[in-house]
Amino acid sequence: MKLVFAGTPEVAVPALDALIASERHEVAAVVTRPDAPAGRGRRLAASPVAERAAEEGIEILRPAHPRDADFQARLRDLAPDCCPVVAYGALLPPSALRIPAHGWVNLHFSLLPAWRGAAPVQHAVLAGDEVTGASTFQIEQGLDSGPVYGVVTEQIRPTDTSGDLLTRLALAGAGLLAATMDGIEDGTLTAVPQPAEGVSLAPKLSVADAQIDWSAPALRVDRVVRGCSPAPGAWTVFRGERLKLVQAVPAPEVTDLAPGEVRADKHHVRVGTGSHAVELRWVQPQGKKPMQAADWARGARITSGEHLTG
Repeated sequence: MKLVFAGTPEVAVPALDALIASERHEVAAVVTRPDAPAGRGRRLAASPVAERAAEEGIEILRPAHPRDADFQARLRDLAPDCCPVVAYGALLPPSALRIPAHGWVNLHFSLLPAWRGAAPVQHAVLAGDEVTGASTFQIEQGLDSGPVYGVVTEQIRPTDTSGDLLTRLALAGAGLLAATMDGIEDGTLTAVPQPAEGVSLAPKLSVADAQIDWSAPALRVDRVVRGCSPAPGAWTVFRGERLKLVQAVPAPEVTDLAPGEVRADKHHVRVGTGSHAVELRWVQPQGKKPMQAADWARGARITSGEHLTG
């Protein structure tokens, strides 16, 4: 089939690679978000999908919005059989959805209808799910509500961050998306409507969502730190400044610290919660690079009775 691939961030690149490598399909163009400021200098930079497409000499379309008339005209000229999508980042209007013969097929990183929305992986970690996965489905006007072509499952490991899990899902999902394109082409796949039961929503996490509540149990603190890594990044406040928590682990052997109370020695930094303590492994003070928590504590000269607040 002739394909026009839509995607923007790094997590979409494995799927693009899988389709480029396919002997059955031609990636005629990619659709991605416009160049955006990046890095400390805030210079305009192409998206990872655009960079990968440029390496392959594939046409790149960067509409400000997919409703743009010029973009839709070019899409009609390309006459794609199908438009596979991974984390494109913009809503598709009905006029664009109608252009490809087989519509737009999205790779979504959850087992639909669970975790519809922008942050399915983060919410799966925050909720303590043991299993998640990826789904391919036909895009319609509802939020991730279209009929499903196929799924793959993935175990969530006890130490997984959202970044760890998303990396694995991006690779597994790439194969699923390529197989879905194969099945659509040869007519062996039929999209199945999602069940009405089991719907859950996964809106984008805000910075406020990532603030640690030290009165919560250690299990919840652990999930927030892992679920918000790498973005938006779990954080707390120490001496009036924000402290990012890069890595923390439960410390069930320590039960005598009040919520938020910090105890530091040469090798360990432990903080009380609503149950037992957690041990901070890596932190990032405001305006500085990530560092080992024990090094941070020595430099800060933490005294007995000091607290992190949330």
